[in-house]
Amino acid sequence: MSPFSPTLRSRIGSLLVLLQFGLLIWLGILAAPQAMQGHMTLPCWVLLALSALLGGWTLMHNRLGNFNVHPEPKASGVMVTSGPYRLIRHPMYTTVLLGAAAMACIVGTWLVWLLWVALFAVLLVKSSLEEHWLREHHAQYASYCRQCKRFVPWVF
Repeated sequence: MSPFSPTLRSRIGSLLVLLQFGLLIWLGILAAPQAMQGHMTLPCWVLLALSALLGGWTLMHNRLGNFNVHPEPKASGVMVTSGPYRLIRHPMYTTVLLGAAAMACIVGTWLVWLLWVALFAVLLVKSSLEEHWLREHHAQYASYCRQCKRFVPWVF
C-alpha cells in the first residue's frame, strides 16, 4: 500500500509533469535559434534520430490510449512487455532524454547540460514513483523490473 493519498499522488505527479515539460520547453527555446540556423552536428542528428526511432518503436507497442504522462497508472492501463519494453521499462522517458540531449548538443553550453541533468533527475524521481505505483497495480510488475533495466538496456 502506498503511503501517498490519492490527492497527494495527483499533486506530486502533476508537479513532476510540470517540471518535465517546463525543462523541455526551456531546452527547446534555447536550442531553436541555433537549430533553425543549421548548427546541428552529426552527434546531435544521431541523438535526434535515436530519439525518433525509439519513440516510434514504443508507439508501435504501446498505443496512445495506454500512455499516461502522469506517473500514476491508468485504472484501465495494460502492462506492455513487448518491443522496446523487453529491454527497458521506460522507453518513452529514454526517448525524451535522447531528444533533450540532442537539443543540449545543439547549444553545447553548461547551462543546457545542467537543464538536461535536471530533466534526468525529474524523470528518475517520476519513474521511481511510477514503478512503486505500478507494483500495486500489476502483480507481475516486480518480476518484470528484475528482467530489464529502467532507461538504458543492460546498463541502467
